[in-house]
Amino acid sequence: MAKSLSSLWLKSMRRMGKAQQAQGRRLFLSLVPKAAASPVRRAQPVKLIRPKAVKALRKPAAPPARAVSGLPGTWQKAYFSVPAAGQLAPARRMAYWLYLPATASAAPRPLVVMLHGCQQTATDFAIATRMNQLAERKGFAVLYPHQSASADAHRCWHWYQRATQEGQGDVRLIADMMAHVQARHALDPARSYVAGLSAGAGLANILALRYPDRVAAVGLHSAPVFGTADSPMSAYRAMQHGAGAAHSEAARSITAARPDFPGMPAILIHGARDAVVRRINMTQLTEQFTIFNAAAITRHDPVLRRYPARATGRHPRHAYESATWYAGRKPQLVSCEIEHLGHAWSGGDASVDFSAPEGPDATLMMWTFFAQHRRPTTG
Repeated sequence: MAKSLSSLWLKSMRRMGKAQQAQGRRLFLSLVPKAAASPVRRAQPVKLIRPKAVKALRKPAAPPARAVSGLPGTWQKAYFSVPAAGQLAPARRMAYWLYLPATASAAPRPLVVMLHGCQQTATDFAIATRMNQLAERKGFAVLYPHQSASADAHRCWHWYQRATQEGQGDVRLIADMMAHVQARHALDPARSYVAGLSAGAGLANILALRYPDRVAAVGLHSAPVFGTADSPMSAYRAMQHGAGAAHSEAARSITAARPDFPGMPAILIHGARDAVVRRINMTQLTEQFTIFNAAAITRHDPVLRRYPARATGRHPRHAYESATWYAGRKPQLVSCEIEHLGHAWSGGDASVDFSAPEGPDATLMMWTFFAQHRRPTTG
């Protein structure tokens, strides 16, 4: 399998632009079985923790630090753990970073969960997206789960694994982490949102679809199609070629398994020149989300808009176009394709990888969409 995958990759690399070759190569190696990826540093073994020492939340060793960008709010690292089944089994444990704005709020704050891509860390993603800066201005909290190098040498989320797609593993852990952070910091459970880039977007999608009662809306940037991969080889094939006709069946399996599925508002952003996760994935994700949101969408013909490029001024941007499906007057699904953008967060900080400084500003676009949605709470 590794040999055929390598051959497929070499053919694809010849078609890639030089600017994306290094990024694509790193992401590809994260999907290759370890035997085929000998140059890659092996993950360190996970240290076992006795169940009696496990705590739901470990406080940071030092007082909360200021955010990586020097913002007035707090930027704190902590750990969330869930005991595994059985008295002698080790706990599942994950680090995260949390940004809490300094501005006072009379009402409970919303929460945005941000899932980084491969070859990134939580702090990288915070810098790349500038989500903390926007959170300080708008008054919401931001949670950054952090994939460890011991879980994956490239810090990739395993969005393609069968158990993950069924809502277990990291998806379940992050869903429980969200609930714990909300309770600890008195955040608004009706206004919780999740977003991600690349592999992080793949995991964010699963989190939203498997726990729709906890997520009010989802934002996916450069995301792979949902539910059609179950191995590194099929994941790579989907990233490069989409899922054929299988994507519709995968979407209907969600609504068939849960007749009361409440729908999932979504904003999808993708670069037209993405050679790592190609634009066919956004096309098929858009079709999937029209299925997920069929009961909510009141206007089945999308409203199409085109925005010209802007080369000068304070905020230069690429040209882009969007298609919006509405539930009444509220956008339920937005699909946005950006010209000349590769595999990078649009409008981000160019000092880190997988981030393009030219707009449009994906961070602002996502929050503007999120702010229009809330999930009714029960109980």
